[in-house]
Formats: sequence, structure tokens, C-alpha cells
Amino acid sequence: MSSDKVVKTNYYNSIATIYDQTRWMSESVAEDIADAILTLVDANPNTSFLEPGVGTGLNILPFVKRGYSVTGIDISQAMLDQFRRKVQQTPSNLTPSNLTLIQADASELPFSESSFDVVLTVHMIHTVSHWPTFLGEIERVLKPEGFYLNAQWVVPPARKVFESQFKAILLQYKETQVPKRVDNWIEEIDGYFRGRGYQAEYQMVKEWSVTNTVAELLSYYQSRAYGFCWWVPDDIFYRVMADFEAFCADYYGSLETELSSTAQFELWIYTSSQAA
Repeated sequence: MSSDKVVKTNYYNSIATIYDQTRWMSESVAEDIADAILTLVDANPNTSFLEPGVGTGLNILPFVKRGYSVTGIDISQAMLDQFRRKVQQTPSNLTPSNLTLIQADASELPFSESSFDVVLTVHMIHTVSHWPTFLGEIERVLKPEGFYLNAQWVVPPARKVFESQFKAILLQYKETQVPKRVDNWIEEIDGYFRGRGYQAEYQMVKEWSVTNTVAELLSYYQSRAYGFCWWVPDDIFYRVMADFEAFCADYYGSLETELSSTAQFELWIYTSSQAA
């Protein structure tokens, strides 16, 4: 396993138990999104789903509960273990036969050609080291008349401002190591599939309100629940957090101040011309 993969594994292993609470998509929102996706792909009882980078199953658990064939792959065993725990807390109290979870690099899909009706990726392609290869893998395992759904959780504006304030303090430290990333990866993905002859459609599937206190958001950062919280070594990070907490107390007036704004779930839908 490469050093980059080790870093990602360790990061996700360390936040697995708090992952869901530090994001902003609730179970009820996930159910509503599932309803929309099932209608969009005209699902039937035999429709099969794959989610690379499945994590704790936050996005795809509703499909498991409804009996669809679901396969999830993730590099972090701890994240997959959290998914299994959630499934075992459902009324059946058993891991259902329609769920397959595989611990492996999501960018190297261990499946044969034309294996799945629907491939879903949710806010994860920016974590893939070589996304064109990964998109080729998605195309390979997708059935000729299947759907590739690339989804994005849009960060609620109040949390986005909070994040930008933190990063401004973080970047004051010379030890900060900002990873190289493709800023326009959504456009790159769109260009890839359109260039391969796929039909493309965009939908804003769901909007909902998210509210957190400043103290709650600080606790998420203190737990290093987001990748940018790992840009500096431990000793520097604790100094950054002290600076940021002092800033928040002054800027927001109180750590109990509530920050509310609207989150969104965006979906780019790609279908082969063969499906037309």
C-alpha cells in the first residue's frame, strides 16, 4: 500500500466512530434522497448498486433496508465496521444477504465488466489519486444501460464560512502542508463522460436546514474530523485550535451561538447512449 493510501486509511480509521455526526446528512434526509434516486433510475427488485468509498454507509443504507443488492468498497476497515454496526441495529439484527462490503482501495474495483446497474459516488472523487483511471473503472463495471451517479454534498454556507476562518489561521503556520488537488474536478468528470458519449443531466435532489453551535463545530475540528485538520503536525494543530477557539469566542460572541444555513445534495447523472 502506498504512503498516500496509508495516510487516507489512518485518517478515516481515526474518525470512523464520529464520521456521521460530523457531516450534515441525517438518516431522514438520506431516505428522501434514496426515494429520488430509485425513481430516477427506475429501480426494480433486481437493480444492483455499487458505492465506491462507501464509508459508514450513510448514503446507501436506505437501499440496503429496502432489499436492493448493494456492494460497498472502502479503504478503511474501521469505516466499514461502523456500517456493519448500523445494519445490525436494524430490526432484523443481522447483516442482510443483499449487502456485500469489501475492504480495498475504491479506485481499483475488484469486479468484472458490466457488474452493476447503478454506480454511486458521493463527495469522494477528490480523494482518488488518479481520477481518470478511476472513472475508467466505473465505466468498466457499469452495465451498458446503467447509471453513473456522481453526487456532492454542498457544504452549508455558515459552515463553509467557519471552515474558511479556520483555514486562514491554519495557513499562518509555515508547517502547513496543503495537498495538491484538482479544483475543477466536477467539470473534469463531466468532460470525461460527455467525451465518451454519455448523456448527462444535473439535478438538485434535496435541500435541508443544518444547525450547529459554534462549540459543536469546534469539537468536530478538535477531533480532526476533516482532512484539512491534518495539514499540520499534532503539536502545531493544538496551537492552531487554541488560536481558532479564541477567534470564534470573539467573532461569534459566544461559543453557544447557533449557525444555521441550507445544505444541498447535488447529483450529476450519466447514462450511456446505449440506454437512450
